[in-house]
Amino acid sequence: MNSRLHTKKKRNSNCQTVIGLMLAGVILIFWFAAHIVGIFHFEWEASHAIVSAPLLFLLMNWLNVGLFIIAHDCMHGSLAPLWPWVNKAVGRLCLFLYIGFNFNELKTKHYLHHVYSGTANDPDFYARSPHRFLYWYWHFLISYFGWAQFLFASIVSTIYLLVLNVQIYNLACFWAIPAISSSLQLFFFGTYMPHRPKEILFIDHHRTRSNDFSWLLSLFTCFHFGYHHEHHIFPEAPWWQLPSIRDNFKTEDYC
Repeated sequence: MNSRLHTKKKRNSNCQTVIGLMLAGVILIFWFAAHIVGIFHFEWEASHAIVSAPLLFLLMNWLNVGLFIIAHDCMHGSLAPLWPWVNKAVGRLCLFLYIGFNFNELKTKHYLHHVYSGTANDPDFYARSPHRFLYWYWHFLISYFGWAQFLFASIVSTIYLLVLNVQIYNLACFWAIPAISSSLQLFFFGTYMPHRPKEILFIDHHRTRSNDFSWLLSLFTCFHFGYHHEHHIFPEAPWWQLPSIRDNFKTEDYC
């Protein structure tokens, strides 16, 4: 009996790894393609620029969110459950591409977030003023974007501008600004909305709620990370499994 359960668990883990790596690969391919087009080939003088520039910016913003969500799954070991080195390698790659984040440092902070969720010991929670969005976001921003990210951005910008002769508008609109705007998107849908206190109390010690978005809206806003209560209950589940978990584990505690 135990052998059957072990075999089934291993088969499910292998299936999860294959699907997870395929989806991560698609996101990474699209990120690289959009990055190359935006940085090296986008022409502001083109007649389509007034439409294509905002679309490309939004795409880069969304793909940056995707990079972080993939790395987040890697922190939980849910990208490749039986292959820890794969989680580390992919997680480090995604965070490096995002803006040079340190995988181990973010993994430690995220562990504390799950252990002390929604309390003063939670590095993602602003206990001093949890109802003031801008104060909380600023606290969130400076907690993650430090001197290392500033140095990384400075080096990359110097190489692009002075060595590769990239236009500063391309670099700003399709790399620098999306790095910040995607952090705002991640914060709003993945931290602020789920963890902000409300008149209706949290239903358990996870101190989080889920939104009531449709599958498509949930994907576009934060790669289903807004189904946050489900994530805290089942942290071993990858992002793409959260909608099905939500369907099978309904709660009425929405944002």
